[in-house]
Amino acid sequence: MLKLQNIILEMIAKGDSLANISTRLCIEAEMLIPDAICSVLTIDGAGIIHPLAGPSLPSRYSAALDGIEPGPSAGSCGTAVYLRSEVTVTDIETDSRWADYKHLALPLGLRACWSSPILDATGEAVGTFAFYYRECRGPTELEREIVRQCVHLCAIALEREQRMEAHQQRALTDALTGLPNRAAFNAALGSLDCGVPGDWALLVIDLDNLKVANDTFGHHAGDCLLTIAGERIAKAVAPNASFRIGGDEFAAVIQSAVSSTDLDRTAEQILAALAEPAECGAHVIVPRATIGGAALSFGDRVAERVRQNADFALYHAKETGRGGYVRYWPGLGTNITRRLGDIRDVDAALREHRIDAYYQPVVRLDTREIVGLEALCRMRIGDRVISAADFQEATKDVHVAVAMTARMIELVAADVRAWLDMGIAFQHVGINISSADMHGGRLDRLLADAFEKEGVPLKHVVLEVTETVYMGAGDRIVQRAVEALRAKGLRVALDDFGTGYASLTHLLTVPVDILKIDKSFIARLAPGDAGMAIVEGLIQIAGKLEMRVIAEGIETEEQVRELISAGCLLGQGYLFSEAVDRTATTALLLGDNQTPAGTRGTGDGSAYSTARKMSR
Repeated sequence: MLKLQNIILEMIAKGDSLANISTRLCIEAEMLIPDAICSVLTIDGAGIIHPLAGPSLPSRYSAALDGIEPGPSAGSCGTAVYLRSEVTVTDIETDSRWADYKHLALPLGLRACWSSPILDATGEAVGTFAFYYRECRGPTELEREIVRQCVHLCAIALEREQRMEAHQQRALTDALTGLPNRAAFNAALGSLDCGVPGDWALLVIDLDNLKVANDTFGHHAGDCLLTIAGERIAKAVAPNASFRIGGDEFAAVIQSAVSSTDLDRTAEQILAALAEPAECGAHVIVPRATIGGAALSFGDRVAERVRQNADFALYHAKETGRGGYVRYWPGLGTNITRRLGDIRDVDAALREHRIDAYYQPVVRLDTREIVGLEALCRMRIGDRVISAADFQEATKDVHVAVAMTARMIELVAADVRAWLDMGIAFQHVGINISSADMHGGRLDRLLADAFEKEGVPLKHVVLEVTETVYMGAGDRIVQRAVEALRAKGLRVALDDFGTGYASLTHLLTVPVDILKIDKSFIARLAPGDAGMAIVEGLIQIAGKLEMRVIAEGIETEEQVRELISAGCLLGQGYLFSEAVDRTATTALLLGDNQTPAGTRGTGDGSAYSTARKMSR
């Protein structure tokens, strides 16, 4: 007995599996009682019996006991669980408790069975330990002592297993929502047999307004929002599994024959379920989400590929308009991979200070005097200089766009300071601003800090924004941002006018100081051409609204003549200069095209003002 105890306790201490421990216990017990056949059964949370160990019993017999419910006539073991006390049946053939099961035991030569329940600390039955005999008899006193020890050892092993299962359950469960967590999600994907296309699919769901709820109503409201969203998602996809895999991200694995229509319908059900207002304490919040989906398709040899495709779809859905659903299609991943590559390249260039400012002059068309500059972003890779057009996909990322603007503002402020120190009658420099900058709420502070640090008045700054930026989040938001910036002394230019949304109402709803006519109109300038009529009309409208006009993309002298005849006297383009680095820009500003300080130009924008009057 001491040897048996030591063997089993050592196995428990070393963390051996419950099945191995139980099997070894049966073997050791049968060695002590050679004419007994040992069996260990367990009871699950629903109270159903399952075989755990019975090394001397045929596997078909043990399998036949799987799923039996305890009761007063459920053989020796089922009855022992039901009564929570030992049950001795000395004759299986005649005992009524074996009436439904004797056909299983008698052909194997099993004539009697003595079963003892294994109870947990609360007195609930969690298993049974039984001796079968090949003759009709009950247990001896020695056998009773052996079984008492075996039952105690089984209770220790089962309790340890329960603790391990509870720990594992906690490790695989999100504490807030009660849903399976990321670890469980990874395990679920890892267990999937990829099968054939349409066997299963994946939806990834991202809550769009968790940060707003946290910032506005507090983290208690945010936690409530997550809990309610989790419940609704789980209900919408049931009986399929749902998971919380991140702060505001959920997932659902759809395991059935899945067509594109089925996947789309499930995503729509989730969005519809989330659209209902949720009461979070004293606040009512409407959960909003964006969903990306992907189904197993040809070539997806691993589940991770499906997961990646779903992430690509979610990424695209966020970019094209939050609050909707996008299903992955071939080629989407290639585009996004290229974009992510651009983002990584630009991010590295920002960290390594390889993002630089190049400048293209803005000139008076009549005198060719430089009256301003437009700062353009360039990235250096070795000896090459890459224009912004070659990495514009990266600027669609909010964080990259904001970081690039901050870098450009610092560079421009330092360059303007240097030019002013040289005595150059410097007028203004235009800095391109993205939608992310306008809606981030920090642009005015960023500009003020950078230019105050260099001692440069903000009157030298023109912020250039496109019509697309204006329409990014509603006219009113941008209008307020523009008004705040202009109140600080900055001027604002509407860049590439005539492209994008091309609405004249923007000139009324968003106050600007400068209108920059897109190069696509300038390229068509010729007497009698429709483009000429449009340019003349824009110049006249801008004049009446007291806006200055700059023509972009000028490449020929003929275009200059047409613009002057139409009343436009400011322009930029390759005819005058391409965008060049600060050294070349300094040479241009000090050359013949710039009036020296102390003469005609005063550095306060007078040349610009003159040009404005002439353009009117």
